[in-house]
Order: sequence, then C-alpha cells, then structure tokens
Amino acid sequence: MIRVAVVDDKMNNRKVITDKLARNKFFTLVFQAVNGDDFLQQMQVLPEGDRPHIVLMDLEMPHVDGVAAIGTASSLYPAIKFVVLTIFDDDDKIFRAIRAGACGYLLKEESGEVINDMLMNLWESGAGPISPSIAYKILQMVQKPAAVSDVVKTEDNIFQLSEREKEILQLLSQGLEYKEIGNKIFISPNTVKKHCISIYQKLHVNSRSQALRIAYTKGLIDN
Repeated sequence: MIRVAVVDDKMNNRKVITDKLARNKFFTLVFQAVNGDDFLQQMQVLPEGDRPHIVLMDLEMPHVDGVAAIGTASSLYPAIKFVVLTIFDDDDKIFRAIRAGACGYLLKEESGEVINDMLMNLWESGAGPISPSIAYKILQMVQKPAAVSDVVKTEDNIFQLSEREKEILQLLSQGLEYKEIGNKIFISPNTVKKHCISIYQKLHVNSRSQALRIAYTKGLIDN
C-alpha cells in the first residue's frame, strides 16, 4: 500500500482530496492535518514505519504554510515525496515550493483520475507529477533566467532568518556553546539563547541537530 497524508486547512478540500484517493485501492490515508504545524507535530510522534510515502500539501494555510512545512519536513524526512496540491499557479508560489523541496505541483481542479495516475507514476518511476499548465509556466521560467533570478533574490531564505540568526546558525554548526558564540560576536549568552529560540521556531524544530540538518540541506549555512 502507498501511504498518503493530506494537509489542507479547509475540511471540505480535505474531503474532496481523500474521496479522490479512495478510488485507488493502492492508496491508504495515514492522516490528515489542518496546517503545516499540525503536520509537523503529527510526524514527530508517528513511528517511522507508519510515515507517509507521499504528502499532498496545500500552500496557503495559517500558522505554518505549505512552503515552510515542506522546507522543514523535506530535510527531516528525505524519503518522503512532497506534492503541492493547490489552486495557485503563479510563478512565485511555484518556484518557492520547488525550492523548498516539493517534487510535484498539481492543481486541485485536476480530476481524481489524473491525480491518481500521476501519484502512481510518482510511486513507480519517481517522476514528479506536474499539471500541464504548471509545466508550461516552469518552462517559461527556465527560458527567462532573469525572472528566476529575481525570485531567488526575494525568496533566498524561505524561513526568513535574519542575518544575525544565520550568523549564529553558522557558529552553532561549529559546535560552539552560547557563551562562546556570545564572545565571538559580542553579545550576551542570554541574547544568543533568544536568537536560537527564534531560529528553532522559524525552522519549526526543537533541537540543534534538527536545525543544522535543515540548514545544511537548504544551504542556509556554509559546509
């Protein structure tokens, strides 16, 4: 069975999606989540053997949106395939989702048959599912590198870390403690701790090791 999780803040949307998945006997629904934060919390307590193979993720959600959730989860759970399933098809959201770690991008308007076929193809061949209109937009983006460059400049950091937070994250990667970091950048250990709490909140993690894993995989710090 192919284990699937559905993340969407609207109950009706989740029902429509799960009804479409129910048409394929090879899919089994592991859980539903109402936003990115809910999804990450459920993943933390789920045994490894029960984790979803595929996650269908909406983008616009309160508390933690789909891009941030994918950015965190794709680093912590690299074996999982994250597919955006949304109504949005603008260039900015497409590029941000792909940069965060999404392997596919489907519009909710696609029929159940199309969604099921594309997800089966993802499972069997590893090919990321992309709605035709989205594929066309991606092609246009590739053909206009200046446009992509503009998006990179404005969305260079999907977690919105400040320059000071990135500096502290880099020092954390060197194994330094709060006092040592404070001595290096001339702030108190307590201020360093406050910055670290902010970093963990923005990355949606609760430990240094998890924060550094995301930092390395997303290029937030130098190796």
